[in-house]
Amino acid sequence: MTRRTRIFAGIVVVYLAAVGLLLYRVAAELDPRYRESAEESLVDTANLLATLLERRTYNGIIPTDELERTLRHLASRPVYARIFDIEKTAVDLHVYVTDRDGFVLFDSKGRDVGTYYGAWRDVHLTLQGAYGARTTLANPDDPTSSVMYVGAAIRERAPGVRIEAGEDIVGMVAVGKPVAAFNPFIANARAKLLQFGAISVGAFALLLALATVWLVRPFGLVRDVWRAFRRDGSGSPIVLGRRLLQALRAAFAEVRDTLAGRSYVDQYVQTLAHELKSPLAAIRGAAELLREPMPEEARARFAGNIEDQVGRAQDLIDRMLELSSLERRGALERVEPVRIAQLAAAVRDELAPLAQRKQVALRFELQPDLTANGDAFLLQRALANLVRNAIDFAPAGSAIDVAAFETRDRIELRVRDRGPGLPEYARGRVFEKFFSLPRPDTGKRGTGLGLAFVKEVAQLHDGMVRLTNHAEGGALATLTLPRAAPAR
Repeated sequence: MTRRTRIFAGIVVVYLAAVGLLLYRVAAELDPRYRESAEESLVDTANLLATLLERRTYNGIIPTDELERTLRHLASRPVYARIFDIEKTAVDLHVYVTDRDGFVLFDSKGRDVGTYYGAWRDVHLTLQGAYGARTTLANPDDPTSSVMYVGAAIRERAPGVRIEAGEDIVGMVAVGKPVAAFNPFIANARAKLLQFGAISVGAFALLLALATVWLVRPFGLVRDVWRAFRRDGSGSPIVLGRRLLQALRAAFAEVRDTLAGRSYVDQYVQTLAHELKSPLAAIRGAAELLREPMPEEARARFAGNIEDQVGRAQDLIDRMLELSSLERRGALERVEPVRIAQLAAAVRDELAPLAQRKQVALRFELQPDLTANGDAFLLQRALANLVRNAIDFAPAGSAIDVAAFETRDRIELRVRDRGPGLPEYARGRVFEKFFSLPRPDTGKRGTGLGLAFVKEVAQLHDGMVRLTNHAEGGALATLTLPRAAPAR
């Protein structure tokens, strides 16, 4: 390695180390800074509620009826706010009020009224006249379920009488907010920070590459010319390829592909591990219970639970592998005319037993001679996923309508059910991987990969898919595909 090369390498190493250290320190400070900001807002909210409650407090009695009505109305109030790149569609505050002994007088979730909360840090310190706050896991098995609580004392003051701090506290009010509520802001800030770092490194690398071309390459050309002269001894012009630029281009492509592949694998491994935690925990719990003496009926029920959770995990893995394979394609491997009637018939035969078990009727209304261009297998799987999703949410005794018709140069496949439809908060998320809604009859959730698979199939076919609420009730899924060109 020449001295010039060592100098350039040293510059790169120092710059990358400095940028990396800066990004690491800034990224590490994002989470605590966001938490501090959220805690400061919770302090304001808690003291505001405490002041409102103090206005009606008399003889140590804290009336919470007005607060209850206000929070109930707040829960039903439509909320939409676009905070930079993040959409907020719900108020996610948890409020509870305790008396001076730490017993819950009011809980906005309506579950812990009468429960002793005096051992919690926020309650204990606030009732002592100090600043009380805590962060607690709402679900001990979910490390992402942390909730921040801040307390404010409720004081009863006699008119014109000054009471020493701490002696007039008759209760407290605590306001909690899930940490996950501001995780999107942290993730967005980190993404922008990393983007800035990547742009900075890329710009520096580009400048370094240009400097290398301008400063180093001439010495390489001189060396190559000298070697060529020594080899053949002629003075004829020597044609030299642009080896340096080609090498840089190949190196950048290799790094890009490597980082993209690593990010892809990391994302899927983390997501799969997270989604498998619930079924594995259920299997472990049932297995531990099966070691204990119990009636055969209970033993059979726990064994059935294990089978259900194993099936859920297997279904999750199969669907994830299927979706991963589809995302890796980038383009259709085989495009052929696909008759929509044959496609619908195959889906009907496949899902008829499931529909019969759910006591749901499948009704097909297809415009004749419809043909789309694409992969028949993928289109069948996409339509089957839409119909299966409709069956899961359709009430017993209802019907699912599957229609296909032509609009200009497009074909629309529509699947409508008579279920509860989409809640407001889910409308923009139904096609996200692993997002799933509870089934109306069982309360269980699916893998959250079926609609994501449909979206990938639609994009591969230069089409689109939508899921909306029907005007007469239920949900309406629409898969739009390019129409096959008529045969000549």
